[in-house]
Amino acid sequence: QVQLAESGGGLVQAGGSLRLSCAASGRTFSGYHMGWFRQAPGEEREFVAAISSSGGSTHYADTVKGRFTISRDNAKSTVYLQMVSLKPEDTAVYYCAAELPQAMGVTADAAKYDYWGQGTQVTVSS
Repeated sequence: QVQLAESGGGLVQAGGSLRLSCAASGRTFSGYHMGWFRQAPGEEREFVAAISSSGGSTHYADTVKGRFTISRDNAKSTVYLQMVSLKPEDTAVYYCAAELPQAMGVTADAAKYDYWGQGTQVTVSS
């Protein structure tokens, strides 16, 4: 089992920045690929970013590429999502998730992730 707890969400004006954190406990954090997803009201959950277990490979949704950066600190069992140039359409509940690596690399497929956090709200005002 892996327990995930997100933090760092809040209310920010358009153009502002936030850094989300996701602290993991339980099984060895460094053995998992990690991802961030988000879900806006009335919308389906969508992929944001993912990072490999070693941190050597990352993948981003086109909608956030160039604005968001995913990183991890395996010594602290924490994954981060640095968000800059935020837009109102980034408003959503943000979730982190952990995936026990399969043969392929990091994935944007939510169904492949094994553990999920409770989410943290990000609201971007115009």
